Amino acid sequence: MRVFLKSLGCRLNEAELQLWGQQFLDAGHQLSAMENADLLVLNSCAVTGEAARKSRQLIRRLHRENPTARLVVTGCYASLNESEAAAILGVDLVVDNSEKEQLVEKINEHFQHDEQLLQTMPAFATEPGESALFIRNRDRAFIKIQDGCRYRCSYCIVTVARGDERSRTINDIITEINNYSLQKIYEVVLTGVHVGGYGSDLDVSLMQLVKAILADTDIKRIRFASVEPWDLPDTFFQLFENKRLMPHMHLPLQSGSDMVLKRMSRRCNQDSFRQLVNDSRKAVSGFNITTDIIVGFPGETEYEWQQSLDFINEIGFGHIHIFSYSHREGTRAAKLPDQISPTIKKLRSKELSNIAKTMKQQYMAEMVGTEIDILCESGIETLTDKRFQFSGYTANYHRVIVQATRDISGLILPTKLKGLTDDGRYLTGDVVLPSSPLKVPLISVKQL
Repeated sequence: MRVFLKSLGCRLNEAELQLWGQQFLDAGHQLSAMENADLLVLNSCAVTGEAARKSRQLIRRLHRENPTARLVVTGCYASLNESEAAAILGVDLVVDNSEKEQLVEKINEHFQHDEQLLQTMPAFATEPGESALFIRNRDRAFIKIQDGCRYRCSYCIVTVARGDERSRTINDIITEINNYSLQKIYEVVLTGVHVGGYGSDLDVSLMQLVKAILADTDIKRIRFASVEPWDLPDTFFQLFENKRLMPHMHLPLQSGSDMVLKRMSRRCNQDSFRQLVNDSRKAVSGFNITTDIIVGFPGETEYEWQQSLDFINEIGFGHIHIFSYSHREGTRAAKLPDQISPTIKKLRSKELSNIAKTMKQQYMAEMVGTEIDILCESGIETLTDKRFQFSGYTANYHRVIVQATRDISGLILPTKLKGLTDDGRYLTGDVVLPSSPLKVPLISVKQL
């Protein structure tokens, strides 16, 4: 059976796709392009109203572009709106988040009498082969370490969709990472709904997991997905003395106003967040903090908005993800008074966007002239017949555009940073190529 896997939203959704991809391969199926697939699987998102709309839109597009394939929908949108998702034209099966771990089994069970699919089912499972990384993420693997969240921030619908916290065992995670390492994958990202809450149900901690990964794997680069700022112990940043831990963390602030944070039911304030950032930068030179900010939370006054901007400017972030507050039924914030108008949200988002852009460019400009390792991405763009453009990420997660005359995708190479792109979005640099032959000829690399 030819299977196409697609996700919207967070890195956790991508990590789940990688797990399912491996399970389908181990069962003897093939991963396929969408137009050739017998089965389409969409891992949907509902973090905002716009994400839910995009999920519905993508479901319809998948069916329209491959109407003969069976279509399975799972993820947060499908779990929160099961009847609605099931009623969309072309949807054959909806799998709730609570059943995601058995998704491949559920699909086999549901379609066991489907004559069309039976013709494509393998008679037996093949031996496990190459890891099921997808083209866009061939250079790093997202590792799902846990699911669910014990906290209930007043705006968050994801905790409703994902349920209680459930952690994978340390041994299971170690095994997965070592399998990727054998496949010459150099970077992993630890992801989940509540990454910092890892092990709450197993009587272990994120810190213990990281120590085990450092001790029992040889993976070269380790990153974290979003980690709530209140979850990290005072000694956490001592771990970064090991250079395999990349000097970057995404710590979602959501607002720089203590009053707004209280209405959000966040478990941090200005003082605790400031201390955390200071600890990280004191422990690790060049440590990059990125964050999320919600604009226009119910009741956010102009005074509170200015408080938030002042605090953001004080802290300084390498990148800011900006979200306009999205009204989500089923959350406590949906019942709060003084909802902010779309016009004000738009104006505030634009104001913060300008600040964030300037802040990011300043951070990148400070790195110009230094030499730093980057992991070069698989995708390339042809500039001429003999020159190609690649992008990659520094250890502290700034994107760099480089050029080369050979295929350098998937390699970690020292790079001299020389400036910013014309639009100021990325760094540019010159890679230092190794003298030994590189892994594959350029003719084998697909042009984007």
